[in-house]
Amino acid sequence: MRMLYHFWLCPQSRKVRIVLKEKGLDFGLELERPWELRDGYIEVNPAGTTPLLVEENGAHVSDGQTICEYLDEAYPDRRMIGFDPLSRAETRRVVAWFDQKFALEVGEPLVGEKLLKRMTRGGEPSSAAIRAGQHNLHIHLDYIGYLAERRTWLAGDEFSLADIAAGAHLSCIDYLGDVPWDQHPQARDWYARIKSRPAFRPLLADHIPGFPPPKHYADLDF
Repeated sequence: MRMLYHFWLCPQSRKVRIVLKEKGLDFGLELERPWELRDGYIEVNPAGTTPLLVEENGAHVSDGQTICEYLDEAYPDRRMIGFDPLSRAETRRVVAWFDQKFALEVGEPLVGEKLLKRMTRGGEPSSAAIRAGQHNLHIHLDYIGYLAERRTWLAGDEFSLADIAAGAHLSCIDYLGDVPWDQHPQARDWYARIKSRPAFRPLLADHIPGFPPPKHYADLDF
């Protein structure tokens, strides 16, 4: 069976999980803690990062965005990255916004400080970094609202990898209970549509041992 090596609150892992589900591809999940740097894992993925996709024929594909691009080419029946050059460019632009800018300004200060430091015993969380992440989150939610107000989906008329990437990153922050949804109704309405998709629902069932999500996390009517 096709296998995906993932970590619970790795947004790149979550992005690939959603794409696989949207494309109707069967796969199993194998939990990988990247900081452990297991010898067997490093041998097939020298970067030591998650996710890693192992196809049924034994082929290995690593890096979240690379895996998504591969899946869109290898299984083109359900396109996730647009149908023409301009739509593909805009989808990739929005994906990069979340994979790079959101991850740096929000994901690392919040998930990294509040959860990963505890899991890896990496010292005390930085309150300054957490405050910065919470402040930056408002800016990104405003941007989601701006796009959602002007388009059917974040990159245009079609649901795409842009929505998947944004939803994957936000779901990690929402697992911590840190998203001020009431202050950003447009972003909340968009996220409600994402949460209701069958491909997204397995993420809502994730429960990290010792770190339970807030009650609203899996609630479609939040």
